[in-house]
Amino acid sequence: MEFKKLVQDLQVAEVTRLNKRHFILDLLAPEKLPLILPGQFVQALVEDSPSTFLRRPFSIHSVDYKKNTLRLMIQVKGEGTRHLASLKTGDHLNLIYPLGNSFSLPFTKDVLLVGGGCGVAPLLFLAQFLSQNNIHPTILLGFRTREEVSEIETYSRYGKVLVMTDDGTEGEKGLVVDHSIFQRERLDFKKIFCCGPDPMMKAVAKIARMHKTDCEVSLENTMACGFGVCLCCVTPTDKGNERVCVEGPVFNINRLTW
Repeated sequence: MEFKKLVQDLQVAEVTRLNKRHFILDLLAPEKLPLILPGQFVQALVEDSPSTFLRRPFSIHSVDYKKNTLRLMIQVKGEGTRHLASLKTGDHLNLIYPLGNSFSLPFTKDVLLVGGGCGVAPLLFLAQFLSQNNIHPTILLGFRTREEVSEIETYSRYGKVLVMTDDGTEGEKGLVVDHSIFQRERLDFKKIFCCGPDPMMKAVAKIARMHKTDCEVSLENTMACGFGVCLCCVTPTDKGNERVCVEGPVFNINRLTW
């Protein structure tokens, strides 16, 4: 499906601080939002930040067509994201969107969503989308510690939520692949959607292959342009190197040379 790419100034409707490292931007579009699918992303222009020359890619966290808003969940990592965290209600943020492909609509109700770090961001929109199609997934979210656990009630509107923390201060202790649902002889899911750090996604992919479970991952390769010109985000696939920002960011694991 070909999507028209928009370049727009969206107004900051609300800024919500989740914890020390993460915050949410609710952005009001100047006109009716286009069709946006879970897994797609935006490229944000960070103005008034001297060391931030390129747009920054962010997964779309959720979409509210009634309010004509889209939501971004952002981790503060450098000067660019610190500048975005300082935005106030009424400010504007220039976006190119919607970019990339999307997760697929599964032909089963036995669905597992797995997210770690900022990889939890696109899974909320995906869970929202699935529930609208009468699919209520199990959602496994991994965090470093209790202080970073957030939005559990929001995710719970759309499915059953399981939590992992590295230090065991909330939910089960360890990495997401250490969760008890993965330790069973038979995996109770026919489809897995995953987003997070590469080592985590590769570990989930290994489990999915072991159980012959269909699995899609959303890659987080470094991007510059966001629409396939600069070629800095390529990843090796069964068809050679492909652009994560165009042919991805979502790939079936059977297409990746992991």
